Amino acid sequence: MAESLQALIDDALAQTPPGRVVWVGLSGGLDSSLLLTLAARACRRHSRPFHALHVHHGLQAAADDFERHCRRLCSRLGVPLYVDAVSVDRHLGLGLEGAAREARYAAFARRVSPGETLWLAQHRDDQAETFLLAALRGSGARGLAAMPERRDRQGWALVRPLLGASRAAIELEAARHDLVWVEDPSNEDETLDRNFIRRSVMPLLRSRWPHASEALARSARHVGEADALLTELAEMDLERLGGDPGRVPAPELLALSSRRRRLLIRHACGRLGLTTPPEARLATLLDQLTARQDARVSVGWTGGEARLWRSHLYLLAPAPSLPASWQAGWDGVTPLTTPLGRLAVTLLRQDGEPAWLCLVGRRGGERIRLPGRGSRDIKRLLQEHDLPPWARERLLLAWHGEGVVAVLMPGEGRWLAVTEGWEGRP
Repeated sequence: MAESLQALIDDALAQTPPGRVVWVGLSGGLDSSLLLTLAARACRRHSRPFHALHVHHGLQAAADDFERHCRRLCSRLGVPLYVDAVSVDRHLGLGLEGAAREARYAAFARRVSPGETLWLAQHRDDQAETFLLAALRGSGARGLAAMPERRDRQGWALVRPLLGASRAAIELEAARHDLVWVEDPSNEDETLDRNFIRRSVMPLLRSRWPHASEALARSARHVGEADALLTELAEMDLERLGGDPGRVPAPELLALSSRRRRLLIRHACGRLGLTTPPEARLATLLDQLTARQDARVSVGWTGGEARLWRSHLYLLAPAPSLPASWQAGWDGVTPLTTPLGRLAVTLLRQDGEPAWLCLVGRRGGERIRLPGRGSRDIKRLLQEHDLPPWARERLLLAWHGEGVVAVLMPGEGRWLAVTEGWEGRP
């Protein structure tokens, strides 16, 4: 069994880009401590750059003990360790476990660079627990597929090399290495769903079905394959409908079966990095697809929103609104934080003279002088650019003296219009 676990690590290493850093997410518990130990051996043998990352959640008094253990283990193995302290937002509506997971994955994304690989230590028993939790939450195929062995995330890869190994095999290998690890006191708390599944439900299932963990993990793998096929189908439908996940033609969407409509919208949200709308919100959204063209349809949910305009469904990240009284002075160069996001664009006079600008939202009735076109009403200009109504509400106007000299789309970081004698740069 020892050789087979090391072989899993060696195989995973062979699939990582040569010369790029391999990371291990190190909590200090049994699983991640063993993964670090086996990975350090493999990376030394193959001369591969290798780092460890410990996320300090700060949720309990023992958190400092976890960090100290990780430092000792990495020092003994000669592995560079990076420690990221995070703040867990308990008001996300995800529960403590979910909020901690969000904070942890955000730390991973900040630390791991494109082209690099992060290994996590989840194993087959973890997979079985995740499958059960997803089923009890009424999850669809994506949730029931539980944890994929590999997932590409914004240019870097998240891999679970031990996902096919059992907890028992990991314990045997740890004993063979005389491995020392720390136990998380919160693992005893059965008010947490996963702990209840692990400590009460799974032992009962195994008493009747000894191979319950293996069977549940296998079911998750089968659902994962089905989910992959559904993703391929959704991508084919999206391509037929124009290929833009953020702008889908409503009549063509309505021509699909209701099942494929739901599938396509979920897939498009995933492509855009938006959370999937809950079932009730998705049903509301689908009901609105037949609304009149002039109707202002908007359906929102945590982490996303959908709008219908001119027979197209737009899927968007929720954007803050601009307070009516907001304004800011700006030199046209210095990056500026606004309610609509941080600006890193520049706006300069072509004669090189410095100028002090005032940024405000649209109030109505403004005009701008365009090269070769003279004075233009900004409202009509926006209509010419075919901007959706919500985009028109999220513009900034740059005033110099008594006139508007530029119109900015802060969400996209681009100038929509710049007056004579000025130059806007992204």
